[in-house]
Amino acid sequence: MLGNFMYCNPTKLYFGEDSLAGLNEELPKYGQNVQLVYGGGSIKKNGIYDKVMEILKANGKNVFEDAGVMPNPTVHKLYEGCKIAREAKADLILAVGGGSVCDYAKAVSVSAYCTEDPWEKYYLQMKDVDNEIIPVGCVLTMVGTGSEMNGGAVITNHEQKLKIGHVFDERVYPKFSILNPVYTYTLPRYQMVAGIYDIMNHITEQYFSGEDDNTSDYLMEGLLRSLIHSSRIAVKNPTDYEARSNIMWIATWALNTLVAKGKSTDWMVHMLGQAVAAHTDATHGMTLAAVSMAYYRFVCPFGLEKFKRFAMNVWDVNPEGKSDEQVAVEGLQKMEAYMEDLGLTMHLKELGVTEEMLPGIVESTLVMDGGYKVPDKDEIREILKNSL
Repeated sequence: MLGNFMYCNPTKLYFGEDSLAGLNEELPKYGQNVQLVYGGGSIKKNGIYDKVMEILKANGKNVFEDAGVMPNPTVHKLYEGCKIAREAKADLILAVGGGSVCDYAKAVSVSAYCTEDPWEKYYLQMKDVDNEIIPVGCVLTMVGTGSEMNGGAVITNHEQKLKIGHVFDERVYPKFSILNPVYTYTLPRYQMVAGIYDIMNHITEQYFSGEDDNTSDYLMEGLLRSLIHSSRIAVKNPTDYEARSNIMWIATWALNTLVAKGKSTDWMVHMLGQAVAAHTDATHGMTLAAVSMAYYRFVCPFGLEKFKRFAMNVWDVNPEGKSDEQVAVEGLQKMEAYMEDLGLTMHLKELGVTEEMLPGIVESTLVMDGGYKVPDKDEIREILKNSL
């Protein structure tokens, strides 16, 4: 492993069918005012809302609801949440939902008492937090983002055609997260498979970088094999507890920063997908799926050894009698076949993208280094064109 690093993850996890009881352990640690954050109301239909409210009331909390968090939380919604937090004098923000709800809660936590425009400060200038932070807790109902155990918070600005994530330090991590796999059962198949691919892509974006013998790469190969196995079961039987619990646990460990330690990382698929989402408001996991194969085929020749290893150790490609390039290509073909079987969106046109939109998406794409090849604007346009 290369370099020097520090690892800290302060989030306490409660996992399993009885994990919601963990709220009774955590709520007494905070003041009386709780800002309850959730999305479009599905938690009221499936009964989770009533269970959470019962526990909040039993602990004597004053609840201030902040509903309507959208799949790609907007800067305008962020401003609204900050106003609610200040007026409620929130002592805790409790996010009940998927990754977007958790992301939004963390964005509100750092922005409510920010004396500057939080979009400008945290998302355009990427400054550190130097103001009061409201603690966050999460009750997870959809898996994929890993937001329940990291400091990431992604916000969309439709006017500027930008979707940007800020990864804050451990002060912003959720103080606790409740992970009950049963809560994910009612997700529509489209959302479930989008989340599954978001998990896979989090792993591959950290895996496809570096050339050293890194323990993190072995961990990621194991996570990928488990995800592939469990996801195939889950799409056939969405209420298979073992499969759904494995997927939930993999999602958390895919992006709680553990496997990134000692590595460079390549987040260009996310940058491409987020640029697409800024123009289409499409589901996050599907934007990633639509651009992934074109990007990985572009970068494969520059990281051939790792792509060969990926093919052999994750997809069981037999290298006998084949060139390194043939092995690597076969691995990507197996990945593509798996994605198609899962029912993922494989082309940008299915998300409403046209060739006329590509120049704008190119301009919205943030370019990051860390990968085997940093693409220029012309190469980004070609990758997007090949994703149509």
